[in-house]
Amino acid sequence: MTGYLGSYATLGLTLLGAVVVFVGAFTANRVLRPNRPTVGPGKFDTYECGLDPVGGDWAQAQIRYYVYAFLYALFAVESVFLFPWAVVFDRPGFGTAAIVEMAIFVAVLALGLLYAWRKGVLRWT
Repeated sequence: MTGYLGSYATLGLTLLGAVVVFVGAFTANRVLRPNRPTVGPGKFDTYECGLDPVGGDWAQAQIRYYVYAFLYALFAVESVFLFPWAVVFDRPGFGTAAIVEMAIFVAVLALGLLYAWRKGVLRWT
């Protein structure tokens, strides 16, 4: 398949293959799975960690745990940008500019950390 329309034919065949695999997987799932919707008295009970459910089905979660997770993800992703900088740093012509750019970058991160600390977000209890 060459030429202008050959690329579209390749894309079309790839998409057709993906649809066939998708439909085939779901059809195989429907045909091969056991279908016993009402077997056992505890089939529709909630289950977590092998413990019987106690209390209601609604529980309040502290927002601070999500804030910790968000801050961790933020600083983990931002720290990924330090590795390419470290690789390029020793190349000729990148010395001063690289140091200034990374100092600005780290200063912005430190400013965000300082803001979170001043707002009391980093206090665990």
